[in-house]
Amino acid sequence: MNKVLLVEDDPRVASFIIRGLEEQLYQVKNINKGFDAINEVMENTYDIIILDIMLPDLTGFEVCEILRARKIIVPILILSALDTPHEKVKGLQAGADDYLAKPFMFEELLARINAQLRRSEFSNGIIDFQSYAGIEINMKEQSATRDGKELNLSSRELKLLIFFMKNREKALSRIAIAEAVWNLDLDMNTNTVDVYINYLRNKIDKNFPTPLIHTVKGTGYMLKNKINES
Repeated sequence: MNKVLLVEDDPRVASFIIRGLEEQLYQVKNINKGFDAINEVMENTYDIIILDIMLPDLTGFEVCEILRARKIIVPILILSALDTPHEKVKGLQAGADDYLAKPFMFEELLARINAQLRRSEFSNGIIDFQSYAGIEINMKEQSATRDGKELNLSSRELKLLIFFMKNREKALSRIAIAEAVWNLDLDMNTNTVDVYINYLRNKIDKNFPTPLIHTVKGTGYMLKNKINES
């Protein structure tokens, strides 16, 4: 489960973000002051920081600069009502990885979080996704097998399987899947995701004793090597 530190002093905004992220199975801690956020990050590990600019003590820019000076490399996503090009440049120069203006759609926030987490995983060398539960992916040949049997996947199905393999044993929302596999076309009907999940299931689960793709009620789907009990 990915851990998120939310540095936001507006209770309404914080509640909105926390509710949405927890529904996506993120673990979220909210802190409303800059100094407290710095201390929290120095003592505990987080996968991403969502950082407001207008805080009661420090600005988000100052928090970002201090964390980077202390060699904290966790991705930082700035949220701010300040939406001028100058403010965005200032945020990026302070060490932020992304900048999202308020008001925002939760789907866009989630997509940007997922994008930063994927970049972080890649930069940290977490790329061992080619083998799991009998599935083997050959990236050079753009093919996949399960228990040695060729799966004959289309390019889209292979991309979907790769995303599942990279995020195995994690619940994935339809929006997260669409963002990763269809390049963030959030206007796309999420029924398309369901259709392709069924295509993939027919190829990697049919005629095998143990299903790997499971439906997670209220969330989406998960690739996991055990019988779905839901």
